[in-house]
Amino acid sequence: MHAPISSNSPLSRLTWANLFAQCAEQISLAAVPLLAVLSFSAGAQQVGLLNAAITLPFVLLAIPLGMWADRVSRAALMRRAELLRSLALAMLWLVAWQGWVNLPVLAVLGFLGAVGTVAFSVAAPGLVQTLVTAEQRPVANARIELARSSAFVAGPALGGALVAWAGASPTFALAAALSLAAIALLWPLQDAVATGPAKRDLWMELRDGWATAWHNQWLRPMLLAACTWNVSWFVMHAAFVPYAVHHLGLSAAQVGWSLAFFGIGMAVGSLLTPALARCLRTGLAIALGPACSVFAALLMACSQLAPNSAIAWVMVCAAFFIFGAGPIVWTILTTTLRQSIVPPAMLGRVTAIFLTLNAGARPVGALVGAGIGALLTPAGLGAAESVCLWLAALGFGVQFLVIAASPVLALKSMPQQP
Repeated sequence: MHAPISSNSPLSRLTWANLFAQCAEQISLAAVPLLAVLSFSAGAQQVGLLNAAITLPFVLLAIPLGMWADRVSRAALMRRAELLRSLALAMLWLVAWQGWVNLPVLAVLGFLGAVGTVAFSVAAPGLVQTLVTAEQRPVANARIELARSSAFVAGPALGGALVAWAGASPTFALAAALSLAAIALLWPLQDAVATGPAKRDLWMELRDGWATAWHNQWLRPMLLAACTWNVSWFVMHAAFVPYAVHHLGLSAAQVGWSLAFFGIGMAVGSLLTPALARCLRTGLAIALGPACSVFAALLMACSQLAPNSAIAWVMVCAAFFIFGAGPIVWTILTTTLRQSIVPPAMLGRVTAIFLTLNAGARPVGALVGAGIGALLTPAGLGAAESVCLWLAALGFGVQFLVIAASPVLALKSMPQQP
């Protein structure tokens, strides 16, 4: 048995900071496309381009921030990036208040706000590695993901409800306040700064990180599956808001609640992960995420069979719930796997490589959705959205096959760091 994690420990501060930061992000991610759709009737093409811009920091900045995380205090890096997010959210509040809404402005401010998410993603696994023992990592990762799941529940529902009730400006003001609260929680955290030679070859460091990620028999299929998942997810998301508003007839509040079921699923999956890890072989538990994604994507696509009905909304909510529950088990267990086999001095780079390739897949998916929207919108209302949903379902099927045919499926337990 491992020692319990104290409720007033540094990990608890990190968990609460993650909750507030993720809430700020989820509120803004729900509000920005709704603002675009309601302000200038954005369709799949415009929403796809907007999502592509918001995901670009993951492609451009994950590796630089990951290498920086291996050299400096990870807590300090997270504080600085979160400050940038709070400033971007404050600017979104001003833009919505003054009525300066257009696609380029939303894209630029969304890009800046996403930098905070990138820094959290590359720095948090290494920070957890220093804050708890190896035996406590699965529980610690589950606690971090549970906080993120809670944000996925509260953020979209609150964002959609606030946009419908009070407008976009107060919604972004709340998101900015939550981001500042995250900075306050991160402020006392201290961690050891990585030590090493005074002058290091950056290219060699990056090459070593890539070799670790790509040549490992377990990490490579996880990387390929995650990239495929992200392409499919963003193809679907490019179509979802226009599809939900125009085809299913959902209100802004209903769209927000639909997205909130993703977070509810994440919370349930986070709570179940320790039990699943005990009851199932590690490989089978990891494969649950890809399998659940296939089922959820088919459920989402089949909601087209009952437009403008309560049944369709139930199907959409159920799909998002399953999308949250299965993949969060994947996230917790694959994060623990990386922490188990990657040396601490290299974890920032390896995490950044995962994040960069996965995030690079996101604008690809968003641009595919935008391209389908541009090609098929003249064919009639809903044609582009329908193709996007079925194409996404096909992509989720491919990512499941990648894991099912890999050595990951045969893992009986977590391997140990060499």
